[in-house]
Amino acid sequence: MSILIYHNPRWGKSRNSVRILKEKKIDYKIIEYLKNPLDIIELKQILKILDLKAEDIIRKTEQDYKDNDIGDIKDEEKILEAILRYPKILQRPIILNGKKGVIGRPPENILSII
Repeated sequence: MSILIYHNPRWGKSRNSVRILKEKKIDYKIIEYLKNPLDIIELKQILKILDLKAEDIIRKTEQDYKDNDIGDIKDEEKILEAILRYPKILQRPIILNGKKGVIGRPPENILSII
């Protein structure tokens, strides 16, 4: 199985994670989540693999987060809905390798699952 990387090519951490995979000659599949939006099932699977809560995979510095009072949301399902509605708030990159996963901040986190 190849590694999945939820990727935004505009961001350095995401590009650096891809670079690490290339350097290590590891098969991977890029999922550009802004072009191909995730669904609620995928988000829940990602959270299960990462062993995190929805609020843990949110970028709190994003304007969409601030403008939409997402920090005030406490219900897990509502947070997931906010991530789907405003995908830029999703931490990036997220790298999955089977039942293991990390957020690539810093990109070297990827080394723990390959």
